[in-house]
Amino acid sequence: MKKAAFVAVLGRPSAGKSTLVNTLCKAKVAIVSPVPQTTRNAIRGILNREEGQLVFVDTPGQHLSERKLNRKLSDTASRAMAEADLLLYLLDASRAPGAEEQNIAEKLAPFTDRLVAAINKTDLPDASPAAGAAFLARVLPGLGEDRRFNISALKHDGTEALLSRLFEMAGEGEPFYPEDYYTDQDLNFRIAEIIREKAIHRLRQELPHALYAEVADAELRNDGKNLWVRAFIITERESQKGMIVGKGGAMIKAIREAAQKELNEIFDWKVELDLRVKTSPDWRHNDATLRRLIDR
Repeated sequence: MKKAAFVAVLGRPSAGKSTLVNTLCKAKVAIVSPVPQTTRNAIRGILNREEGQLVFVDTPGQHLSERKLNRKLSDTASRAMAEADLLLYLLDASRAPGAEEQNIAEKLAPFTDRLVAAINKTDLPDASPAAGAAFLARVLPGLGEDRRFNISALKHDGTEALLSRLFEMAGEGEPFYPEDYYTDQDLNFRIAEIIREKAIHRLRQELPHALYAEVADAELRNDGKNLWVRAFIITERESQKGMIVGKGGAMIKAIREAAQKELNEIFDWKVELDLRVKTSPDWRHNDATLRRLIDR
């Protein structure tokens, strides 16, 4: 019998969770940026191997904050933690463990029997895997050394040993998804996330957390060869629209072209993207909007 398990990937913002999920699944499953808390949803990446199937659930970074958006993101990660078969705790070797790390470890302590920890970014010059290992030994003493790994998600170092351990711990069972799946995200969500990633990369100093992307229409044209998409980048205030549009429309054009290029690499259709900007005042404080964006 083959193995099958859901694996929730947890950690502080910018620990490298999305990069690790993409690396383990060998596909672009989650968007990645240098901006903390880029991930807003529980993103599933599916790995099929001879041993069986692991479904990695990339979660928002655990962040100590009372803001409504941050509380909602924390709730998403907590639900994934409670529902998963295995837990993968990711630490950043280039940052000293602090209050946020302590808070995450305390949440994970009751689940040590199904926990694996990986100290990431060990390739960086200022990395201190030893500090991460000492922290784990102190706060999670029940986590044996055989379930602690030093890795570089970006360079794929140590990830094979990590995967082998996860498969060893997974229970026997039938796969949750067909073998040709590497994610279960729907079309509109994937398009919106790629657009948001390209916008964040270009606007990260100005308003990365004040925007989201949404697909309004998508239809196949030209006998199913072309996918036409109308989408919006949505921000909180009218004054922010100018930053996204840019002088003479240069910024929105650059975002559209970058997103369209990657979408053409992901999908079998030729993608034609019509991208616009509009406002949704104070959307980060709107319960209905947050539910629609995060609980999907």
